[in-house]
Amino acid sequence: MKLLELSTHEERLDLLKQVVKPFLERADKHDKEISFPFDNFQDLKEIGYPAVTIPKQYGGLGISLSELLQFQEVIAKADGSTALAIGWHMGLVKHIGENHSWKEDQYRKLVQDIMEKGSLINAAATEPATGSPTRGGRPETTARKENGKWIISGRKTFTTLAPTLDYIIVRASIEGTDKVGNFLVKHNLKGVKIVETWDSIAMRATGSHDLVLEQVELEENDFLEELQGGKAPATGWLLHIPACYNGIAKAAKEYATHFATTYSPNSMEGTISTIPSVQQKIGEMELLTMQNDQFLYGVAAKWDQSDYETRQKMQSELGAAKYTIVNQAVKIVDLAMRIVGARSLSEKNPLQRYYRDVRAGIHNPPMDDMIITQLAKKAINEIEN
Repeated sequence: MKLLELSTHEERLDLLKQVVKPFLERADKHDKEISFPFDNFQDLKEIGYPAVTIPKQYGGLGISLSELLQFQEVIAKADGSTALAIGWHMGLVKHIGENHSWKEDQYRKLVQDIMEKGSLINAAATEPATGSPTRGGRPETTARKENGKWIISGRKTFTTLAPTLDYIIVRASIEGTDKVGNFLVKHNLKGVKIVETWDSIAMRATGSHDLVLEQVELEENDFLEELQGGKAPATGWLLHIPACYNGIAKAAKEYATHFATTYSPNSMEGTISTIPSVQQKIGEMELLTMQNDQFLYGVAAKWDQSDYETRQKMQSELGAAKYTIVNQAVKIVDLAMRIVGARSLSEKNPLQRYYRDVRAGIHNPPMDDMIITQLAKKAINEIEN
């Protein structure tokens, strides 16, 4: 059964829940081995998951942002690494299709490969010297025009999905100009190499290795777009990031609550769920989860219902949602571990993986300090004007 064959959100959600059940068992193995979960991605490809954000006019489902975030949470509850990794592909395909930011023939070729082969795409923008592109650094990766071709060279870090990418959007400085552009690089071109550098203690199975480009020859048409300076456009699809960490936090909450309702030390009658301090922590986890859901899906619903102009005014709301949900997800996992106690630090216990994984969200864009500064400027501007 394919997701594209199902007519309702509920049917699609049920199918996805069934497909991701094995991810939970595999997550521990891939985490320990720092191995890439090819098996998970194959399962997702078999039900056509990579294609559901393709707009309807191109043969996809064109699902809403709200539906995408629900799907991403389902995957994250089973395996955070898989959810975060596939989320980049899902969001980019949705964003490019809705905004028509590529040439028509380029996008049609991409979606054809996604629908027929399950091809995957992500962007490579971060570099050792510049850090996150959100900080405004000029890429050291360069592209030059030579005999009607583009020659691109450089090194990118944190290239999530690297072991299984088919297409890579590479940000590069254009030699001889002050311009920066995005270029489409296919994984099988000569000079494209993945260096396995990913040694993080969090999100260990995302395959976020280095991408090395050594005099890679691209067609003239592989130049996608020139990147303009100034204020970046609002990107609702980046809510896949807090959705992922919200899913991880829910998995931790459910684990801890189940533990509390089943664990009965011989020093007491009944389970520890009757202890007031344990109930306090469970209640706090539940409250934080409710707040996260309201914020995440409230902002997503507004995005879905808004026109382009309104969406471009939502940058502060999008950032605030990411900041709040990720930081509260960290608190939820901490509370879960306090309920379970020292057992939560056992290598066999999934809570220690949730604890490591959820903290990765703090370092995903946009960064906390940038969000808070943006909110401060917004408040100041409203008073002054």
